[in-house]
Amino acid sequence: MKRILSLICCLSVMASAFAGCGSKPAESTSSAQAPPSSAPADSQAAPEEEAPAESAAGGEITVMVPPWAEPSQELLDSFTAESGIKVVMNIVGWDDIRNKISIAAVGQTAPADVVEVDWSWVGEFGATGWMEPIEMTQDEKDGMPTVQSFIYGDEVLALPYANDFRLAYYNTEHFSQAGVNAAPQNWDETIAACKKIKEAGICEYPLSFTLSATEAATTSLLWMTLSKYGDFFNDDFSVNKDNVLGALTFLNSLVNEEKLIDPASQNMKDIEVYGKLTAGAASFMVGPTYFIGLINNPEESQVVGKAAATLVPGNGTIKTATFALPEGVGIPKYSENKEAARKFIDWYTSPDIQVKMYGEKGNIPTRTVALQQLIDNGTIEGGDVLIEQSDYISAPFPGGIPEWYPEMSNTIYNSVNQMVQGALTPEQAYENIASRVEELRQ
Repeated sequence: MKRILSLICCLSVMASAFAGCGSKPAESTSSAQAPPSSAPADSQAAPEEEAPAESAAGGEITVMVPPWAEPSQELLDSFTAESGIKVVMNIVGWDDIRNKISIAAVGQTAPADVVEVDWSWVGEFGATGWMEPIEMTQDEKDGMPTVQSFIYGDEVLALPYANDFRLAYYNTEHFSQAGVNAAPQNWDETIAACKKIKEAGICEYPLSFTLSATEAATTSLLWMTLSKYGDFFNDDFSVNKDNVLGALTFLNSLVNEEKLIDPASQNMKDIEVYGKLTAGAASFMVGPTYFIGLINNPEESQVVGKAAATLVPGNGTIKTATFALPEGVGIPKYSENKEAARKFIDWYTSPDIQVKMYGEKGNIPTRTVALQQLIDNGTIEGGDVLIEQSDYISAPFPGGIPEWYPEMSNTIYNSVNQMVQGALTPEQAYENIASRVEELRQ
């Protein structure tokens, strides 16, 4: 139990310094249910005489989350039976949710009664007052340590439903076919193995990496810098030139010189990039912790029994490094169904449902008791790697995530995307990032 608490507390301490897939942006998708609307959720409900008795008693709420957070209809039906509240799911791409929340808030409406809240949005959402504070007792906070990631001032803005930090994964069959019979321990070994795999014709682009102009390219550059070169920022929040320029130069080389990364990744969301490994089209990636369950799930993976988790590569002085990108759900300030929304959030983040959501989507629980259960009964394969990697969680932001993180991230991911397309040199990309950070931190 102490090791599990240590794992979650490491996530909590690190992520609270952020105030983040992730964390895991995905292509916009839609379910068969109604699309998002700025109109009050109860105005969309079916006439009372046509609704089931339990729905009429409990009302109706809309829930806007990305694809990996969607409960099965079976689980939703159990919530309705228990609470009398009907749930309309609006499944929206991660990149689009923040925009929908901000646009609706400006118009003093809510895009849904319950919405996704990423670690990277907490500073902005707290400063603007867009979220309804969630009351929690100290005991409740102690049982869900990563809730610290979603506290702004002294207010809880969301409850975390998915623990996430970056973990490495590799195709053991590809490595073996190339004569590499052990997981790489550092970046030199990783690149050497990927070159052997490419030269042998086993996989054309063995290294999977997000390069699109999306948030995931920002977080990817952050972990790349942290694990191979060191801190992205200096103590005064200025950009560390040697480390960041080193990471940009290294990344540009992998794409345009070594050609180990698929150039099509310039236009792919990260969920598509990660999917290259589970499809057998990539040999190595650093990705979300939930892939520890997906790589050997026959319903999600084509490399069952041929892939494994391992530590994020380090270098000569850094054994390995990672950071957390937790995700939560919260209630918009202008929701007209706050009480029902809170009931849903309490249910959705309860230990029992977190265990079931791990089975359905691979989301790592945020409740200590739920994570303990999954590791103790062997449900989470590779749990030892998960725990070991958590010992190397670091905070890339000195003093916590700034309110201007979204503006900075926009500059970072656009600079990365333009660089790999040849529109910027690594030096120019660095200058873009450094000058923007200098402007924002004044």
